[in-house]
Amino acid sequence: MLKALVPVDGSENALRAVRHLIALVQGREPMEVFLLNVQEPIDAWEVRRCYKPEEIEAMQISSGGDALRSAEALLREAGVAFAPEVRIGDAAQTIVNFAREQRCDKIIMGTRGMSSLANLLMGSIATKVIHLTDVPVTLVK
Repeated sequence: MLKALVPVDGSENALRAVRHLIALVQGREPMEVFLLNVQEPIDAWEVRRCYKPEEIEAMQISSGGDALRSAEALLREAGVAFAPEVRIGDAAQTIVNFAREQRCDKIIMGTRGMSSLANLLMGSIATKVIHLTDVPVTLVK
């Protein structure tokens, strides 16, 4: 059985990637599905001054869980089993590391629909993932 990773940030773009995955599974391509939300580390001294590291981590895990809710609902409604995960770190590198750890066969992720010029100037998580991984990546616009 194939393993697919769908990074989710709570956006409509990410939900389109989830819908694409559902269409694949319903089209009889059975998959083990991983949903991943990555929270960027909080380095702001204002936050670190007021909260303990474990409190900050708990808030980030909670926020990541909130970002996963809509994707989880879509998968449950479609009858697709999945394993949710929230991690803290650099988004692109964490996605690639998770895919490697779980031995995923593919990564399916949404894009923001940026133009090539904007992508070149600003970069994007999707672009970074493509460059960092050796796993096939499907971008859903």
